[in-house]
Amino acid sequence: MKKIAVFVGTRPEGIKMAPVIAALRQAPDLEPIVVSTGQHREMLQQVVDLFQITVDHDLAVMQPNQTLASLTARLMTRIDELLDRIEPDMALVQGDTTTVLVASLACFYRRIPIGHVEAGLRTGNIWSPFPEEVNRRLASPLVTLHFPPTEFGRANLLKEGVADKQIRVTGNTVIDALQMEVQRQQDPQIKAKIDQALAEEVGRDWDQVPYVLVTGHRRENFGQGFEQICDALADLADRFPDHRFIYPVHLNPQVQAPVQARLGDRRNIKLITPRDYRTFVALMSRCRLVLTDSGGVQEEAPGLGKPVLVMRDTTERPEGVEAGTVQLVGADRARIVEAASELLTDRASYDAMAEAVNPYGDGQAAERILDRIREHFAELVAGASNASP
Repeated sequence: MKKIAVFVGTRPEGIKMAPVIAALRQAPDLEPIVVSTGQHREMLQQVVDLFQITVDHDLAVMQPNQTLASLTARLMTRIDELLDRIEPDMALVQGDTTTVLVASLACFYRRIPIGHVEAGLRTGNIWSPFPEEVNRRLASPLVTLHFPPTEFGRANLLKEGVADKQIRVTGNTVIDALQMEVQRQQDPQIKAKIDQALAEEVGRDWDQVPYVLVTGHRRENFGQGFEQICDALADLADRFPDHRFIYPVHLNPQVQAPVQARLGDRRNIKLITPRDYRTFVALMSRCRLVLTDSGGVQEEAPGLGKPVLVMRDTTERPEGVEAGTVQLVGADRARIVEAASELLTDRASYDAMAEAVNPYGDGQAAERILDRIREHFAELVAGASNASP
C-alpha cells in the first residue's frame, strides 16, 4: 500500500481536497495521511468537521501578526521534520497557498514525488493575486504530476516546459465537493438546521427577500480596494432597497475595519460572521447574484446557475470569463455598480450568465486524480523492471 501525504492549510484547500481524501480512504491500495498546517485553523476545522476528515498530523504553524516570511520558515521546518518521520511515497498539494509552495519544496528536497491538484492557473501578473501567483509558479517546476482543472491550465504548463506526460486534466475537485454537499442538503433535517442558523443572523425571512451574496478578502484589495468595494455596495443598497446584500465578513482586521466602518449601519446590508461551507453553499444556492474577489467561488457559483462579478482586475480562471459565467469588474466602485445593476434589472443579461455552461468539471475529478496516481506507481514498477539486467 502506497502512503499519500495530503497537505491542507486553508478552508479552500480543505474543501477541494475533501473529495480526494474521501476517495483515498476508500481505495484499497492507497493510504492517505492528512496533514493540516493550520494556516486557517478555525475556518479549516469547519471543513474537517463537515466532510468528516481525520487529520493525522496538525502542524499548528499560525502565530498572531506573522509575516509571510516567518510563516514560510516555520512551515519548512515542521513539514521537513514530519516528512522525515512518515516517509510518504507521494505528497498531494492543492492550489496556491504558502502551504503549497513550502510543502512542494520540502518534498523536492527529500525526493518525494508531488501531485499538484488545481495546477496551471495563471494570471501573468506576479502581484495579482498576491502572493498566490508566485506560490503556484514556483511550485510547478518541483511537481511530478500536474492536475489542471481545464485545458487552459494544461496549456499554461506546456508553455512553461512541463512534459505532457506529467499533466492530466481532471476537472476541478471543488465541483465534486459542491455536488456532495448539495446532495446532502436534500435532507430535511440538514435544511432545517441551515434555515435556523441563517434566520438568527440574517432574519427569519432570509430566503424570502431577494439577495446578493458578497465575499471579499484578497490582499491586493486591502486599503483603497476595499473602500471602493464598500462604497459600491452602499450605492447598490440604496439603488435596490428591495434587495438584501449578505456579506460574510472575513476575520482579517484589514477587511473588518473598512467594511464595518462603511457598511455597518446600512439597513439592507447584512454583515454576518464567516459561514461554514454548508451554510455558504446554501447561501449561494438561493442568492440572485454573487460579488466576490475569491477564486473558488468563481467555479462554484456557476455550478449553481448564479452569475458572478469578480472584483479583481485579473483572474487565473479565464475559462469562466470565456464561457460567460463570470465577469471581471475590478475593485472599482463605478464598474461594480454598473454591472450589478444591469444583472439585477435586465433579464436577458442575467439569463445569459446564469444559463452559461460551467467549464469546471463534472464531479469526477477526484477519481481521475487517483487513476493517474496509480498509473504513476505502475510506471515506476515498469521502469524498474526494464532497467533490470
